[in-house]
Amino acid sequence: MSAEVSSAGADGAAPAANGRAALVVLLAFAVFSGTDAIVKVLAAGIAAPQVTFLVTATALVILFCHAGVAGRLRRLVPRQPGLALLRALLLAGDTLLIHYAFAALPLAEAYLLAFLTPILVAMLGFLLLGERLSPIGWAGVVIGFAGVAVALKPGVAPLNLGHAAALGSAVLFALSLVLLRRTKTAETDEALVASLLVVLTPLSLGVALVGGGIVPVSTQDFALACAGGALLLGGHALLVRAFRIGEASVVAPFQYSQIVWGGLYGVLLFATPLEFHTLVGAGIIVLSGWLVLK
Repeated sequence: MSAEVSSAGADGAAPAANGRAALVVLLAFAVFSGTDAIVKVLAAGIAAPQVTFLVTATALVILFCHAGVAGRLRRLVPRQPGLALLRALLLAGDTLLIHYAFAALPLAEAYLLAFLTPILVAMLGFLLLGERLSPIGWAGVVIGFAGVAVALKPGVAPLNLGHAAALGSAVLFALSLVLLRRTKTAETDEALVASLLVVLTPLSLGVALVGGGIVPVSTQDFALACAGGALLLGGHALLVRAFRIGEASVVAPFQYSQIVWGGLYGVLLFATPLEFHTLVGAGIIVLSGWLVLK
C-alpha cells in the first residue's frame, strides 16, 4: 500500500486525478467481486457468518505479516483514532446489514437497494464536502442506477426488514465513503484498512458464535478463505486509495461495475450464462461512468 497523497483543493480533485481514481476503483470492485465469489463457494458448506470471520481474520493476519516484514507496523496505528474507528464501525454495520439482506431478499432486490450508495454519496458529497457534480454527472449517476435495474430485473415483493437492512447498508456505506474523503492526508492507507479489520474480525466472530458456533473446515476451504482474505485486503486498499485520489461523488458511481464483474465471475466459476438484459444493463452502466467523468 502506498504512502499518503495530497488532498484535492477546495475546488475538488483535478480531472486527471478523477480519471486515475476511476481506474483504481474499477479494479477495487473487480477484486471485491472476486471475494464475493469465494464467499459464495464457501457458504455452500459453511454458515455465512463463519465465512465472513475466516475471510476477515485472514485479511488481518496478512496485513500484520506484511507490515511486520516491511518494518511498517507503526503505519497500522491510526493518527486519528476517533475518525478511523467511526469509519470502521460504519463499514462493520454495513457488512452485517447487507448479509442479513442477502438472507432475507432475492439477491437482485438486495443489490438494487445497496446500489443506492452512489446517489447518496453524490448528495452527501454536495452537502458535507462541497463537491459539485455537473448536470451531466448527475445524469450519469441516475442512468447508472437505471442500468443496474435493467441488469438485475428485480421482482416486486412486499416490503420487509430485509429491504430496510439493504437500505441501511447503503446509507452506512455512503457515510463511510464520505468520511474517508474527509480523512486528513496524515492518515496512512494501512491504518484505515487495519482499523476496519480490527473492528470487523471480532464482530464477525461474535455473530458466528451467536448464530450457531464455529465448525471445523477442510484444508481446501481454508485455502479458499486465505485467497478471499487476500482479495478482501487488496480491495479495501484499492478503495481507500481511489477515494484519497478522486472526489467521492465522482468515484462512488463506479460501484455499479460490480454487476459487470459479478456476471463475469458467474460465467467463469459457476457456469451462469450472461443474459441479454444483463448485457444491456452493463452497457448502460458503462455509459453512466463516462458521463460521470465528463
